[in-house]
Amino acid sequence: MELRWLEDFIVLAETRHFSRAADLQNVTQPTFSRRIKLLEESMGATLIDRQTLPLSLTPAGDEFLLLCKQITERVKLTRERLQNLAHDAAQRIKLAAPQSLVTHFVAGWLSQHGLMQQVEPYLRATSWLIGDYFQALERGEVDLALCYWPEGRTALDLDLSGLRYLEIGEERLVPVSLPEADGRPRFSLPGEKRAPLPHIAYHPSGLIAAAMQAHWSRSRQEVHLTTLNENVQTSNIRELVQQGYGLGWLPWRTVSPLLERGDLTRAGDRRWDVPLSLRLYFRQDSRHPGLPAVLAQLQEQLDDSH
Repeated sequence: MELRWLEDFIVLAETRHFSRAADLQNVTQPTFSRRIKLLEESMGATLIDRQTLPLSLTPAGDEFLLLCKQITERVKLTRERLQNLAHDAAQRIKLAAPQSLVTHFVAGWLSQHGLMQQVEPYLRATSWLIGDYFQALERGEVDLALCYWPEGRTALDLDLSGLRYLEIGEERLVPVSLPEADGRPRFSLPGEKRAPLPHIAYHPSGLIAAAMQAHWSRSRQEVHLTTLNENVQTSNIRELVQQGYGLGWLPWRTVSPLLERGDLTRAGDRRWDVPLSLRLYFRQDSRHPGLPAVLAQLQEQLDDSH
């Protein structure tokens, strides 16, 4: 049974005339009559008394007409609601961010700035590498990209032409290890050349791995690590570190509760922390109608906080 058959039946019940109803439904009379017949066969009942002039409904037809009106009205209302939802979704600003920021930062930040209704996290981005964020901005797949950003230069070659950013916060990567029974770290920095420490690392093509290498180079810290595993997502690194496979650097926001509970411990003092900022990138020529107002609001709030 098709929805248009129900609509056909409602029109026929109103006009009581096959030819007139067919015209209103923009089909030929034979096609219209065939659809009414198929409807009757589908319901297993005669709905139209064709022996009267004008046509009349059978008792089954009267009952079925009520059902048709209820169904078509609900479909109409649902269609309108879905269209409104699609329109609202299209108007919302899509924000790409790493999984750790989506989990431990984004919701609170959006709520703090009153942006929960305007900005929507784009969950497909949680497994992206840094270059994916800027490509998505370029093709309009997302409107904002929230990224960890290192101090100073990194080895990554990124095309940031046409992009601008707001610096909205700070973060630091903290080296952590599973603690032994006495509370000391199972793996402690800097390690030894003859016995490098097992390292649960970030993906080598990612920004965080480049930021760590750049930081060690600038600070002239010599560290002896052997990479056991490489991951894009912080949660995967944390899981392997908690299982005692090696040490890893994790964002302070994600790891501080674990340190407080004693589930993890520092693998080195603050000399080994890697400072990062949080940058919110956007296209200078973005066509999203709501983005300029959101950016202006954020900039004003940043100015007021300084």
